[in-house]
Amino acid sequence: MEQLIELDKQFLLFFNGYHTPFLDNFFWIFTSIKIWIPIALLIIAVIIKTKGKDAIWILLFLIMALILSDQISTLIKNLIERPRPTREISLDGLVQTVNGYLAGRYGFISSHASNSFAFALFTTLLFRHKAYTITIFIWAIINSYSRIYLGVHYPADIIGGIILGLSLGGLFFLCIQKFTPQAIIPHKKFHYTKTGFSVISIYGILAGILLSVLTICLISL
Repeated sequence: MEQLIELDKQFLLFFNGYHTPFLDNFFWIFTSIKIWIPIALLIIAVIIKTKGKDAIWILLFLIMALILSDQISTLIKNLIERPRPTREISLDGLVQTVNGYLAGRYGFISSHASNSFAFALFTTLLFRHKAYTITIFIWAIINSYSRIYLGVHYPADIIGGIILGLSLGGLFFLCIQKFTPQAIIPHKKFHYTKTGFSVISIYGILAGILLSVLTICLISL
């Protein structure tokens, strides 16, 4: 176990070791929840417009997945009590941070990673669109990596969060299939995904994500 912990620290120092002013700004903004609120609202709007009354069940299960993801990850933090890299005495002076951000006391597992991957898998299974799947998982990976870059999580924290997030995202989508299958009945019209979402709407979401990333890049310059 000690060897694994030491290896985790070495990976942290490797991935956390390269900083530039642009990347500092980029990951500081990217990791913020506020920057992604417009995209979340856009996705909610697409679900409501497409599914009508059934949207309430989809959104309910999605919200439950995210709430449990956040709460379980917090519970595990308090049970395991593994200090964050920024709180680890042996790493004092070795971990690079941004804007003096240290985060809370404990870090295993990462709520950012858990929430990001729960959202990514749930919406991927919901939309069933290849370009969206690739984009949203790249987003989840970058969002998770930002926590290592900022120095507030070890790689193991991220891996644990990913496992929890994927488990909850998949579980709550299965709940839709089990209890409200009518919410994802396939649409038979042309230019619609297998679960009934307009391809145009999906590309609208992708355009919104791209615009957000470009905005982050411009602000980070």
